[in-house]
Parts: sequence; structure tokens; C-alpha cells
Amino acid sequence: MILCIRSLCCLVVLGLAASSFGQAKPFRVLAFYSTHVEQDHVDFAMQAIPFFQSMAQRDHFEFRATSSWDEMNPAVLKDCQVVLWLNEFPSTPAQRKAFENYMEHGGAWFGFHIAGWTDGRKMWPWFSDFLGTAFSGNSWPPLPARLAVDDPTHPAVKGLPASYVSPDNEWYSWQPNPRLSPNIKVLMTLAPSNYPIGFKDTLGGGDIPVTWTNTRYKMIYTNVGHGAKIFNSPAQNLFFKNALLWLGGRN
Repeated sequence: MILCIRSLCCLVVLGLAASSFGQAKPFRVLAFYSTHVEQDHVDFAMQAIPFFQSMAQRDHFEFRATSSWDEMNPAVLKDCQVVLWLNEFPSTPAQRKAFENYMEHGGAWFGFHIAGWTDGRKMWPWFSDFLGTAFSGNSWPPLPARLAVDDPTHPAVKGLPASYVSPDNEWYSWQPNPRLSPNIKVLMTLAPSNYPIGFKDTLGGGDIPVTWTNTRYKMIYTNVGHGAKIFNSPAQNLFFKNALLWLGGRN
């Protein structure tokens, strides 16, 4: 009888543990986008929004998108666990200061493509340090490229192959190389087999990171995000999912 009761108690405990483990930790995501920017960047945002909306339903988190960058303010950001910049970046001192404070106090950020376009420390010194680099050049026209995974142990790239072909995109180069920053952990890089890439504007070679995180913050930047073909790769879609769930606190 005692053995039966102990067995029953063990089953209850295991059941509660499994139930607790299966419960997804809730978080809120706010995605910022613009409609007055380059058409390829609008096209990306218009595909990214339904992609993340569907993901939110499956993975049980809250997702909202806004084209009002004035919502980049303390009152709104305090209720958001993750902020996405789909196709632009803050343009006013108030918006930038709100984002700085948000990140310095534990916020999380996922930035795509044009979010990394900076002219060095002149435009926004804090963000240049946050990103760990500045835009230097680009390839043109948009072309697919093979991306190599640098750190397969990071949750954002877990389950990805060692390399995969990313759909048509405009690829950026950087100065200085973000890999040289002690706080930057590179997650994906343009594979050497791509070079030279581009026709009108060409990237000839070298070490060109595509995706990375600044380990002082909860953030991921990826150069991916130009045009209407970005979500055509299952491997890349897995990266988007992994990255957002990691930023939201699910490992």
C-alpha cells in the first residue's frame, strides 16, 4: 500500500514537472516597420509580419507590428520583451534615447538588413558601439549566397546545417570587421565559395559576417532582409524562429 502511494506521488510530481516544462513562457514582441522606404525593404516587411504572426500563434507569444516609430518610447517599450526593426531604424533623438535605455535595462532586439546601415559613429555613436561595426559596402544586384554557421552551439542557429543557401539578398560588408570586437559573437558568415558576389557592385572576398550578437546585450543582427524571397528557405526560417524564441527567453 505504501509503495503504491509513493508510486502515485512520483507520477503526480513527474506529471506536474512535465506540465510546467511544457508551458511556454509568455513574452511580447513589437515589430517596427516603414512603408515609405525602398520597395524591396517594404516587400520584406510585408512578408515578415505574417510570418511572425503565424509563429506567435504556434509558439504562444504576443506579436504586434506598427509603422509608427513614435511608439519607440518608454511607455510602450516597458511592456515589450523583444523589439524588431524590420526595414528601418529610429530617426529622432527621442526615439534613439528610448531604445538605448530599453536595451541598457534588459530589453531584447532583432534587427534586419537595413537596421545595420550606419555611417559610423557620426550618425549614432551608441548604436555603432552596440552593433560593433559600421556599413562599408554592398553587393548588387540581390543574389543568393551560401552562409556558413560559425557557432552551431548557439540557440539561434541550433539545428541548422553547417551551411545553407540564403535566398536573394543585398549583402553588406563592414568596417571594422565586427569579429574584431571583444563583445561580438559571429553566428553566420558569407562562405568563401560565394566570391566574387555581385555584378554592378561586387564583394570580392574576405571575412564578411552576416549574423551576430553583442554579448553585452540580448540582441541579434542579421544582414538578411532585402526583397520578397527571404522566407523561401526552410533553414533560414528556422533561424528566424530560433532567434526570436531565444530573445524572448526560451532556450
